[in-house]
Amino acid sequence: QVQLVESGGGLVQAGGSLRLSCAASGRTFSSYHMGWFRQAPGKEREFVAAISWSGGNTYYVASVKGRFTISRDNAKNSVYLQMNSLKHEDTAVYYCAAAINRGPIVPGTSGGYDYWGQGTQVTVSS
Repeated sequence: QVQLVESGGGLVQAGGSLRLSCAASGRTFSSYHMGWFRQAPGKEREFVAAISWSGGNTYYVASVKGRFTISRDNAKNSVYLQMNSLKHEDTAVYYCAAAINRGPIVPGTSGGYDYWGQGTQVTVSS
């Protein structure tokens, strides 16, 4: 089992940047694919980005490609989401999630993830 704790959220003006961090407990962090999801008020949780267990493969939803970068440091049991050129529509609670490595396919939907953090609020003022 793994516990996930997000940090780095906050209030930022449109065009600004934030870096989210997710710290994981446990000694098997490198065996999990990791993802970031977000949920805006009144909307369903949506996939934002994911990274394979090795960090060799990354995936993004179209709306954040070129602006967000997911990365991980297995030595630090951490995954990150660098968010640049933020837009008002990026406002949401952002969640870190871990998926047990069942194979090379990195899940792109929330149902494929086994553990979740508590979320961190990101608010982008327009």
